[in-house]
Amino acid sequence: MDFTLWDILRNLLTGLQWTLLLSLVAFVCGGIAGLLVLLARIGPFQSLRVLAYGYIELFQGTPLLMQLFMVFFGVALLGIDVSPWLAAAIALTLFTSAFLAEIWRGCVESIPRGQWEASESLALSRLEVLRHVVLPQAMRIAIAPTVGFSVQVVKGTAVTSIIGFTELTKTGGMLANATFEPFMVYGFVALGYFLLCFPLSFAAHRLERRLNVTA
Repeated sequence: MDFTLWDILRNLLTGLQWTLLLSLVAFVCGGIAGLLVLLARIGPFQSLRVLAYGYIELFQGTPLLMQLFMVFFGVALLGIDVSPWLAAAIALTLFTSAFLAEIWRGCVESIPRGQWEASESLALSRLEVLRHVVLPQAMRIAIAPTVGFSVQVVKGTAVTSIIGFTELTKTGGMLANATFEPFMVYGFVALGYFLLCFPLSFAAHRLERRLNVTA
């Protein structure tokens, strides 16, 4: 089958859409899970703090590729049929949540301890101190690194091609094999990732400067 330039671009755009969708799902779901892990990590219960610490260390200390394999093949051992799309979404969500929880923990702990003590002296509960005093300030600090980490999430989607998820990299590989034009095809693939990642990197840099937050 002969592929025209339009055929190549059209297929790559489809792969790019799946890359973008997977990135959004992983980032949103990972953000929600990361917030829960954060609350457990800084909470008053030692057992939850230990579990949250172990969770973060596990997913930060192991390769994303291994996590994908564990989800994709491990769940199948339980007799549950999981699609590459679902496995990729779950693995990237777990990966993202661990890193976001640690990023946000650093932002929370950067708030001076005196503000915690002053708030507690007003008879505010720990949850009220977090909600009304600490988290609003920490969110301002966290915006730039959070947006910056989204670039890593987008690039991390490329690994999901290993388990058969047809995103941009997988689509590029199939087209390169079919057209025998790997340089051109992978050039377009690289351009696709650049178009997704550069605006995020630029936004993170601008936000960092605007909020006067040092890296």
